[in-house]
Amino acid sequence: MARTDFTRMRCPVARSMAVLGERWAMLVLREAFYGTTRFDEFERHLGIAPNILSARLKDLAEHGLLEKVSLPGPRTAGSRHEYRLTERGRDFFPAYLALKAWADRWMAGPDGPPVLLEDAVTGRPVEAPPALSAAGRPLRPEDVRIRPGPGAGEALRARFGGEASRG
Repeated sequence: MARTDFTRMRCPVARSMAVLGERWAMLVLREAFYGTTRFDEFERHLGIAPNILSARLKDLAEHGLLEKVSLPGPRTAGSRHEYRLTERGRDFFPAYLALKAWADRWMAGPDGPPVLLEDAVTGRPVEAPPALSAAGRPLRPEDVRIRPGPGAGEALRARFGGEASRG
């Protein structure tokens, strides 16, 4: 059975999954958010095979989440380049925080999450931004109306163009 090419789908969420849905991609981004920049550091922190790491870093750079930057000075093994978050990569941080909050609540072991995030200035815990209504109330899926956007095709306009819908 042929794999679906998500990059060709109209839905931006599907297209983003072509980049972020690979199981190592999110962990590489996690490490970038935690300050990892060098190939050998990613490899050590993740316990990932070098060929897989190389492919993930290349994909994330090609899709604009990381940028590969040559380092000045003498070249030593594993330190010719750094991988730095781009604006696009940094914009993903709130989504990462939401995933981490969910994982900490539902997937952490009995001892709790292995990593806590604190505000560097205040020392207070970093929390995922909640989805809020315009009135400041927490939003649940059933509180949201789905409407066709400006990029919607005919099928989505037919599906979501009428009454309030849930998807």
